[in-house]
Amino acid sequence: MSNTKLSHLAETLQASEIVRLGATIKEKIRQGERIYNYTIGDFDSSIFPIPAELEQDIIEAYKKGCTTYPAAEGNLDLREAVASFIAEREGLQYAPNEILISAGGRPLIYALYRAIVDKGDKVIYPAPSWNNNHYVHFTEAKHVMIEAKKENNFMLTASQIKEHISGATLLSLCSPLNPTGTTFSKAELEAICDLVIEENKNRSEAEKKLYLMYDQIYWTLTFGDTVHYNPVSLRPEMKAYTIFVDGISKSFAATGVRVGWSMGPAEVLVKMRSINSHVGAWAPMAEQKALAVFLYRTEAINKYFAHFKKEINERLQNIYGGFQQLKKEGLNVDAIYPEAAIYLTIQINYAGKKTPGGKELTTQADVTSYILDEAKLAVVPFYAFGADRSSSWYRLSVGTCKKEEIGEMLGMLKTALQKLN
Repeated sequence: MSNTKLSHLAETLQASEIVRLGATIKEKIRQGERIYNYTIGDFDSSIFPIPAELEQDIIEAYKKGCTTYPAAEGNLDLREAVASFIAEREGLQYAPNEILISAGGRPLIYALYRAIVDKGDKVIYPAPSWNNNHYVHFTEAKHVMIEAKKENNFMLTASQIKEHISGATLLSLCSPLNPTGTTFSKAELEAICDLVIEENKNRSEAEKKLYLMYDQIYWTLTFGDTVHYNPVSLRPEMKAYTIFVDGISKSFAATGVRVGWSMGPAEVLVKMRSINSHVGAWAPMAEQKALAVFLYRTEAINKYFAHFKKEINERLQNIYGGFQQLKKEGLNVDAIYPEAAIYLTIQINYAGKKTPGGKELTTQADVTSYILDEAKLAVVPFYAFGADRSSSWYRLSVGTCKKEEIGEMLGMLKTALQKLN
């Protein structure tokens, strides 16, 4: 056992539950097991490639020698392209100095937390949600984690937030939400915005404002009648308090291309830029130059979205339908109708049951292990996203899902669950 002493942050940082589960899955695959691995919020690029035009634009940028440092805030031509893209697609008006480019969304979230949050500040965020607990830990802030309810599709409500909002520094929200694939309704998001506006009106000039981080990285991936709403379109006053996190990672299946952007008040973004500069979290020059061209390719983008969304939605709907059928057959499972993103919220409620060998599945973690071992199904429990460890809900990601394996996977799950008593 090493006696090496490191920083308090390093010593207290918690490993990702998803990474831990991933290691188990990789070992099973290495040993030759067939696993339906629906854990990762990523894409199989053989199923979901990036747009061909974007790929060609990247290649051309490298051929032109675009391999030097980009501007710290992102190249001007890209910030102008982003401004045009979001104005056309969302009706949001942001100037280039109100846009910050980074190597994907994560550095922007990190920089935002660092720019706004001090030790001991209150940060409000939902459970389940992706990684907010770790970013709050980074900043030594006070966790105000609010558990969302199934009856609200696991989206926070204004009434839940209201009692905690006094004195808070940051409200961290995501829609469409990772891990649930659900979204805010117009009325609920308006009510939340009104809380933020009212709280800021009640603060003195000497006090910090309450900012809203609005992660909308999945906003282009909505299905059916689902509409993506954003705070600034609903309440223009929110522009002074909202910092968006956005980018191409999920909209163009380009998680490894590493280009993200924030939109928000220039005085906040300039501080985020400085933090990211010290970390070196710039998006690569060639990718920036390529995207500055690609974002104007309206016809190619529309064609890509139409195909991409159809393929994702087909997988989500087929698995959702399969779970509803299993529920009808008397199995203790459920699923929430998919609205957006690449995720389906499913329930496998078998804690307390016994395996054929007589072993009791005492905890939800035991259930997770059982369905991995017996059904070969790997999904991420909501407790990995901050929910209570007894939660029987899971995130199922279809980014690596082959359509032809869905029926087989559902059959394996049915067989495994029927063995329990």
